[in-house]
Amino acid sequence: MASHLIQGRRVDVPVEVRDATMCSAMYLVRADAARAVLAYADLDVTEVLPGKALCTLAFVRYGDSDLDSYNEFGVAFMVRPPEAGRLPTRGMLSGLKDLRLNGTGAFIHWLPVDQGFTMEAGRTIWGFPKELAEIDLRLTSPYKRCVLRKDGRLVLDLLIRPGMPVVGAPTPMEAYSRLDGVTRRTSWTMRPHGVRARPGGALIRLGNHPIAKELSELGLPKRALMTTTASHLKMTFHAPIELPHS
Repeated sequence: MASHLIQGRRVDVPVEVRDATMCSAMYLVRADAARAVLAYADLDVTEVLPGKALCTLAFVRYGDSDLDSYNEFGVAFMVRPPEAGRLPTRGMLSGLKDLRLNGTGAFIHWLPVDQGFTMEAGRTIWGFPKELAEIDLRLTSPYKRCVLRKDGRLVLDLLIRPGMPVVGAPTPMEAYSRLDGVTRRTSWTMRPHGVRARPGGALIRLGNHPIAKELSELGLPKRALMTTTASHLKMTFHAPIELPHS
């Protein structure tokens, strides 16, 4: 078991999240615009449809975890694993065929949090791009809302309307991140309960922060492909693996 000293506290890996609440909205965006955003990442987006990539916006309240209680917002893109290389020629592989042959992962592009301990732990242990921001989550009403501000400027105001109940199952994931010139892959598992999902279901207002401009260049605001909420979520984050530069 690996251990890290964070602000005088020992954090053992794997890190456990015992209870969290999650809301997410998934968007189809232009693949070329997503590639421009991730030009630094040394990874290629997955084209789920010709010329289309997936971008997910998520907000999470961590109620009980090894990294304490905190709020988090994330911007992630579906990407092809490094061993798959870049898509050789547009249209050569359909999105579904590419997914079946090569699999996929989630590249964590931006991950603001509202507490300093989890920020330092996330950057030190996994190379997650955590930074401090003001994250106002309103999760007790029928509509779930996140108001995110950074450096005193509005980034976004995201409203999600939960859908119909669906069965939640343990889901293994591969998360990729790049920080200080190093790309890392982290395996983690989600065990969701109280899951609801629906097509659409999100309303987003962008502010005047540079991240908001970046999202606008992806084509937001627009109708979400799908929204998902989980009232109770357990997660396990394993130690990262540093990937060689391609």
